Amino acid sequence: MFRTWFLSLLLAANAVWADEVVPICHGYGCLAEVAIHYDEARLKAAGASLSVAVNAENERKILAGVIGLLYVWAGEQSDIGNDRGGNYADGSMPGKMDCIDHSTSTTRLLKLLETRGYLRWHRVLVPEVRNLFWIVTVHWSAVIEETKDDKAQRFVVDSWFVDNGQPAVVLPLGEWKKGAGPDV
Repeated sequence: MFRTWFLSLLLAANAVWADEVVPICHGYGCLAEVAIHYDEARLKAAGASLSVAVNAENERKILAGVIGLLYVWAGEQSDIGNDRGGNYADGSMPGKMDCIDHSTSTTRLLKLLETRGYLRWHRVLVPEVRNLFWIVTVHWSAVIEETKDDKAQRFVVDSWFVDNGQPAVVLPLGEWKKGAGPDV
């Protein structure tokens, strides 16, 4: 009995400290996915970066860079390293990503960080959409919510605005819904 219990405990511990595989979308509309391998050493480095956050605002700033870094590592293993901010700068390069690809993939990366306990002041929500009627534009983004504040402020974590590997743009959800963000 003890032997079975000990083996189960050992397997569970290995599951917590194992490499991770995350499907990353590309091809516009998440038409294609590539399985990206994140090794434990890199994930621990990402966690160590986030562990120095002193409050929610600081965690968002660090998180922007960590998301960029996770995309760098994904770009080392796939064509998404070619992705440029917006929908037009990357032309016909393989691996280009639209906002649906980014919102889906960034949400998956955020969930990875959340599941590992690396986010102390935020939780991951489902992606949000904005529709700016005067521009006739629909845009999606990953979303996080502060957990240490009674106001439950929400923020987008939008990697679509930037070239692969650059820090994601983090904005209050309300401002983003009104059109805030870099002009790409």
